[in-house]
Amino acid sequence: MAITHVQVLSVPVSDQDRSRDFYVETLGFDLMNDQQLGPEMRWVMVRPRGAQTAITLVTWFPTMPAGSLTGLVLETDDLDAEVARLSALGLDIPAIEDAPWGRFVQFADPDGNGIVLQASAYV
Repeated sequence: MAITHVQVLSVPVSDQDRSRDFYVETLGFDLMNDQQLGPEMRWVMVRPRGAQTAITLVTWFPTMPAGSLTGLVLETDDLDAEVARLSALGLDIPAIEDAPWGRFVQFADPDGNGIVLQASAYV
């Protein structure tokens, strides 16, 4: 197979500055790129530290309205500590749920894009 990995995933947002700050300052992602590519397009790319896949925070896809993404799954090796850290930053994080495959919480970014933060039992 010639495909080696997912390079970029686009997350639809309404305000790239607000979203960049959320993903970088709140979630702790690294800012990989933030540049204007034209009058209607700004490339804002973030990724979890050490991750291979990056996320672009996009505003220019008419078929992807802000807040329409669900199922962005982020893995952590210490769910309890991460939930405590995010809660201390003011995020409304629900109780941790148990599943046969691990533990998780669900919350949303500032636009309502659904995020699952999980600690898999089988990583």
